[in-house]
Amino acid sequence: GILVLPKITLVLMFLVMAIVLVVRPWGLLGRQSILTGAHGGVAEAPLRPATLSLKLLYAALGVAMLLLPLAGESMALLAVDMLILVLFAASLHFIAGPGGLHSFGHAAYFGLGAYAAALLLKYYKVPMEIGLLSAPALAAAGALLIGWLAARLSGVYFAMLTLAGAQIIWSYAFQSDFTDGENGILGLRRSAWVDSRTAYYYLVLALTGGGVLLLRRFLFAPFGAIMRASRDSPRRADAIGIDVRTHQWLAFTLAGAFAGMAGGLYAYSKGSVFPDLLDIPHSFDGLYMVMLGGAQTLSGPVVGAAAFEWLRDIVKNPGFWGLFGAPRLADYWQGMLGLLIVVIVIAFPQGIAGFLRDRVGTALGFVRREELVGGRA
Repeated sequence: GILVLPKITLVLMFLVMAIVLVVRPWGLLGRQSILTGAHGGVAEAPLRPATLSLKLLYAALGVAMLLLPLAGESMALLAVDMLILVLFAASLHFIAGPGGLHSFGHAAYFGLGAYAAALLLKYYKVPMEIGLLSAPALAAAGALLIGWLAARLSGVYFAMLTLAGAQIIWSYAFQSDFTDGENGILGLRRSAWVDSRTAYYYLVLALTGGGVLLLRRFLFAPFGAIMRASRDSPRRADAIGIDVRTHQWLAFTLAGAFAGMAGGLYAYSKGSVFPDLLDIPHSFDGLYMVMLGGAQTLSGPVVGAAAFEWLRDIVKNPGFWGLFGAPRLADYWQGMLGLLIVVIVIAFPQGIAGFLRDRVGTALGFVRREELVGGRA
């Protein structure tokens, strides 16, 4: 690679891995197993509509979000970051939870959405409205291509191919002159009607809320039932006439489109785009959010994304560590954040939202007790 195509060295390993996974996923010298992976663990209850108490809680939360800018523009700025991460985490949860498809490269579609808006502005001076429409379109196109290859696989092979695809996209953004390489693209400007932080906050709130509700609607539709059937028992689903791979491919593409929308919102929020948006650490941030909230709850990605961003904001603040007489711990905020995540996951293995559902939700009437399974009812 160094001798023939020097720029290919960053992606060569992942390119070879992707080809091997597509052609011989069980390895060059391995044997194809007759066994197929299936969703394991405690059985999950069927999805049911929210109770009246839970709907009232959601309504109260919605009112609080509408009134949040009254607390100051700094609070609105933090809320914008949280909402963007909520949409990103919800898109990953859509395939990782109900779909059982664990992607290690989901940030690629977040980054594709951000770059779609940035490149259109750089080369064609398009307004923000068109940029936001192009973000999910380009991300869906990338997910459509990678999903077509990945849907042929399952389990760890699926996860590794998504990682390889994401790294190939990242290497192009990092090295290409078209994307300005590692220098990124600067100077993204919002339209005049959302130029203020408060106005942009309401736009992000509307798009994130609409995106999360639309993903939830997909899960309650027959398409969502097919996703869960394909996750729990792919062979049985195939035996009754369900095209498992096609539906998983479509679910993967939908998740990519919503991640792209989150990326477009992020680009206009920060005013710049860099290749690290597509990198592996950002993909694992999404997995952390899903695990923190709980993969087996619909509200998990919302709670997990908000908790992740709040914790990250706290551990990066020297003033917080100053309360304990150790302000320099803020320099090691990544390690401290990782430690906090480990502690939370051990304390709440079902996720924060799962813990609240099982221990608090039933007591207050937010969740019907018959919906709990696995011996907890």
